[in-house]
Amino acid sequence: MAAPIRRAKTSFSAGELAPELLGRGDLRAWENGARRLRNVFLQPTGGVTRRPGLRFVAELPGPARLIAFEHAGGQTWLLALTDGALSVFLGDAKVAEVAAPWTEAMLPQIAFAQDATSLLLLHPAMPPQQVVCDGGGAWSVAPFAFAREPFHRFAPAGVTLAPSATTGTVTLTASAPVFLAGHANARFRLGGGRVLVMEVASATSATAIVEEAPAAAGPTVEWDEAAFSGARGWPVCACFHQGRLVLGGSRDLPNRLWMSRTGAPADFDLGGGLDDEAIAFSLVSDQANAIRAVFSGRHLQVFTSGAEWMVSGEPLTPASIQLHRQTRVGSPTDRQVPPVDVDGATIFVARGGRGVHEFAYTEVADSYQANDLALLARHLVQAPVAMCYDPALRLLHLAMADGALGTLTLFRAEQVTAWTRQETDGAFRALAEADGTVWTVVERQGRFFLERFDAALGLDAAIAADAAEPTAHWTGLAHLEGRTVGVLADGSVRPPAQVLDGAVTLDAPARAVQLGLPFRHLVEPLPPDVLAPSGAARTGPVRLVSATFRLLGTAALSVDLGRGEGPQPVPFRRLDTPVLDAPPAPFTGDVTLRGLGWRRDSLAPLWRVEGDAPLPLTLLSVTTETRTND
Repeated sequence: MAAPIRRAKTSFSAGELAPELLGRGDLRAWENGARRLRNVFLQPTGGVTRRPGLRFVAELPGPARLIAFEHAGGQTWLLALTDGALSVFLGDAKVAEVAAPWTEAMLPQIAFAQDATSLLLLHPAMPPQQVVCDGGGAWSVAPFAFAREPFHRFAPAGVTLAPSATTGTVTLTASAPVFLAGHANARFRLGGGRVLVMEVASATSATAIVEEAPAAAGPTVEWDEAAFSGARGWPVCACFHQGRLVLGGSRDLPNRLWMSRTGAPADFDLGGGLDDEAIAFSLVSDQANAIRAVFSGRHLQVFTSGAEWMVSGEPLTPASIQLHRQTRVGSPTDRQVPPVDVDGATIFVARGGRGVHEFAYTEVADSYQANDLALLARHLVQAPVAMCYDPALRLLHLAMADGALGTLTLFRAEQVTAWTRQETDGAFRALAEADGTVWTVVERQGRFFLERFDAALGLDAAIAADAAEPTAHWTGLAHLEGRTVGVLADGSVRPPAQVLDGAVTLDAPARAVQLGLPFRHLVEPLPPDVLAPSGAARTGPVRLVSATFRLLGTAALSVDLGRGEGPQPVPFRRLDTPVLDAPPAPFTGDVTLRGLGWRRDSLAPLWRVEGDAPLPLTLLSVTTETRTND
């Protein structure tokens, strides 16, 4: 029998590793990785902590998109976009709701851009909408007003357009099919003038009102039409960069960029090409490049369906602008997942839905690289539908199509790139971060709830309440009608209770409670080393002699040591005099447990931390002592 082997796992900073890596004990990530990390957050220092619970805020009428809107005055609101409506939340209170032109089916493709006082919402089938809050707290949603809109020639060069007159209401006649039903309320420029189409009679005839008189009332090939209209589609995405409003792509011009005049975000007239005038150009390359997002970073970054581009120029002018393709990853086309900035790098989701890339500029190469942050945890990235970054905890959250939440601890200075998976009794559908708070839309049994992570809670869809005198009857749970909820009363875990008529009755009165849906945390290490100390492949059984868990501020710990009993609660030694029914005191220190039995399954973990107690848990390190019988 070999001598005892002591292993100290002092960090989980590599996060959960994909099953495909179970044979790669030679990897650097193996030493600090784990087989499963569920409902825990990775700390940049390497420890794992049970994730916060989710506080119930409001029930929504259906699926929603979440957007954080920070006003120039320093106030940050949370906007929830639902079918035909915009709801505004300040803290946990709903402060406004206004009608809106979008539908539920449009929500996945809505993009947004924000300046100091307003928010632009964009969709290829909807005129850009401007969300504004006036000084009195009144909210409005209205079409964005172009001072001078961009124009484009869609028809072949030889097609002529003839106005019947140069003033008043005129008939436009085209020499070939030009007009579509969506051209109503669209502008055309011809012969130096401008007209507004009122009604389309046929593909070659339309009625219009003259706004600027054309030079003559005859056929001309010098004409074009508004780049955006009901006939041609509307902008896909936008951002503000160097004092310009940048619009990216449209339904009929998917690879084109428009930049407004400097300091005039509503003016897209190209003028004479002066430095401060508007700019328009297309991305031309050997592959399709439908623009999916534009992002203002060190340079103007353009994310398309097939590649990532850099637009440079200091400053950007019609003469200085340069366009360079950087990488060939591509972004999703079935929905908008806006890129986010993390420490100067732009994080974006790959088109295939299995990668999360860091688009970062390197001074040495004078170019951008797109490193895949999900390379070692590919199984956790499954078609992300929403993404946000919590800078306080350095956590990047991604809601997946299957309803799970992938959480990436990203700390480049310490080379920490670690994934965990969050699960709830339902499905995560949308995300936003506002003033250090992470908000989410959770679908539970066909209903949609607005909830937020709250470090003071240990349950999901939860409420917290207190009373002057102990009481057993607690209300406020209509959103969980008929469900069995977990109970934390006066700091102690109580038996579950069923919600009836929006209320629960506890087994004993309490002054303060948390009520909500329980969730289980799981920390499971990788299998024992695949190599024996001599370097040869290990073939014999392994026995766990002992495992020492170093804890920080932990009130409940359940551990499975493979005895067939499942996770068992571990009692902490109380330094003070025990008090009957007193809540568990947070414990900091080492807990050593003895193991029994030999294990022949080489993939079975030596230990597993698992439990659903709604109490704090932080695991800093684990030291194991094992024996082998090769």
